[in-house]
Amino acid sequence: MGSTVERLLVRTWNLFHGNTQPPTRRAFLREMVGLASADRPAVLCLQELPVWSLARLEAWSGMTPIADVTERPRIGPFRSSAELGRLITELDHGLFRSAFTGQANAILLAPDLRVLEHRHLVLNSFRFRRAEARHLGIGAAARRAWGKERRVCQVVRLGRGDAMFVVGNLHATGSSDKRLADAELLRAAVFADGLARPAEPVVLCGDFNLSVRNSRTLASLKGPDWGFTGPTPIGIDHVLVRGLHADPPERWPTERRSFDGRVLSDHAPVDREVE
Repeated sequence: MGSTVERLLVRTWNLFHGNTQPPTRRAFLREMVGLASADRPAVLCLQELPVWSLARLEAWSGMTPIADVTERPRIGPFRSSAELGRLITELDHGLFRSAFTGQANAILLAPDLRVLEHRHLVLNSFRFRRAEARHLGIGAAARRAWGKERRVCQVVRLGRGDAMFVVGNLHATGSSDKRLADAELLRAAVFADGLARPAEPVVLCGDFNLSVRNSRTLASLKGPDWGFTGPTPIGIDHVLVRGLHADPPERWPTERRSFDGRVLSDHAPVDREVE
């Protein structure tokens, strides 16, 4: 990184729109963001955020949010507002979830991190799906289904003192055909790598919808050509690191993400300390 950097705690969590597991009528999004930021991680990568929550993230966490919307709020085929989506969903979060609120990813940053660049990439764009469908032998119906929910990788190039590094946050497509998420993960890795300057470290986080058992791309990213370390042994949420010393990933136990007798989200947060 050009200079020694103090240890950084990097965390990723799919917040499930604030729902518990199993979902109930009430959501606990503010409590989740507060819990995830309470011990002051340097970088907190979040997925499955309702769009209305983006304006509240800084107040809830005390961190600087960098957000990218993946799906705009809608009522059926018609565009809606974030606030109207919130009001409708408040009737029953377990029933409506993201039907009206839209969806976003966000990277929350500690105050001492500077944002040097910020970009995002639609991972399952029409042209990409068309090209990959031909390569993988995917039919027209499956290709259309692949594009039903827009998937985004957001990338920031950060500075801390005179050290610089890149962080990517993605939420890949969930499908029984793991080749789809594999293709998106590889595309996200190329995108993040492209923003990094020579020899700058890269951290790639998020809900990959892939495990070490079913992903060819994860195995490739661990290889010598890419040089990433640390896919989570169990689960589909990962913090991959290249160019920094990193502790093994730590997946939160259930009791750590429990609140008022409920388990928060259907995903567990994953932590890695890097330096």
